Amino acid sequence: MKRSETAIRTSHAGKLPPVAPDSGSLAGQVAAVIRKQVQLGIDCVGDGEFWNGRNFLYYAQQLGGVTPRQLRPGERAAAREETRERDTFPKLYADMDRVGTMFCVPGEEPRFSPSTKMVVTGPIKGRATDAIRREIGVFKEALTAAGGAEEAFICVFAPGWLDHHIFDEHYGRDEEFVFALADALRDEYRAVVDAGFILQIDDPGVATSWDMIKPAPTVAEYRRHLKIRIDALNHALAGLPEDRVRHHFCWGSWHGAHTHDLPLKDIIDLVLEVRAQCTSFEAGNVRHEHEWVIWKDVKLPPGKIIMPGVVSHATNIVEHPELIARRIGNFAEAVGRENVIAGTDCGLGSRLHDELVWAKLSALAEGARLASNALWAR
Repeated sequence: MKRSETAIRTSHAGKLPPVAPDSGSLAGQVAAVIRKQVQLGIDCVGDGEFWNGRNFLYYAQQLGGVTPRQLRPGERAAAREETRERDTFPKLYADMDRVGTMFCVPGEEPRFSPSTKMVVTGPIKGRATDAIRREIGVFKEALTAAGGAEEAFICVFAPGWLDHHIFDEHYGRDEEFVFALADALRDEYRAVVDAGFILQIDDPGVATSWDMIKPAPTVAEYRRHLKIRIDALNHALAGLPEDRVRHHFCWGSWHGAHTHDLPLKDIIDLVLEVRAQCTSFEAGNVRHEHEWVIWKDVKLPPGKIIMPGVVSHATNIVEHPELIARRIGNFAEAVGRENVIAGTDCGLGSRLHDELVWAKLSALAEGARLASNALWAR
């Protein structure tokens, strides 16, 4: 993974809207998304997470030992539907659920809770899936058609995020269940790295699980919960070169109050234990922007780099490039300019109107240029 040795490099957290969804082949559509990123000044590009076949339902259907069943009275299909914040803001979330929205975006497809949940009924059996191999093949073809890019990444779920959507009714022990999920994901991780791409581990559960546990745990109890998931992820990553892995976490992309988010300072030491060169995290929205100051005290492990979000999925307002440059400068001052990549809080696609996604990435690239001019002029 390239460091910011001569200028601040840019990337994003994954999800992007299609540029021309109704024209050409699938590879041609992805190529258009790649060209758009390069044109705007994004150094490390993604495929926009175009392959919707490799989603939570796909894993539940493909993993041996996992089966759907009807919800029982009072059950939820996903952990995010039962949080302490929902208890605090019942009308807000009831109104959102009634119209099927998570992001309050014009044109958003309604998202209603399913009537079934995915449960583990026997030993989880994993394998390298056809879906990830097809995604890799399409992305390679698209990169060639687009004329290439400096770097490219593909997102895959973490075991500690998959367990928000697949529920254990077999193992009975949290650690055994999560490590079984990790074993099931191992081949997908290797397929991405072996294909020459940067592997981005999508792991929102690092922070979001905190508000999904009832009654509220102590910080010490939560850290024990999280440590199991960090250890399971490292188990799945064992043997992969750390400089080909990027670990992304956030506090959830839904447009809620986020008053119950866990402070970054309570978990950052555990996050930095992940066998990944780069740590990508939320830092641009109004609930978490202030937390950049902890990096003045956090000792970044040797070889690690960070990718703070400097534009947010949580507001329609397009950040000014000078604000973005200031945010980048804060992190560069704290950990060193060569250790900072400018990123996004979360995937922007579907969380914002399509036009705003591209406007924010353009502002991100311009802010990185302004920051680079200042940081390398010293």
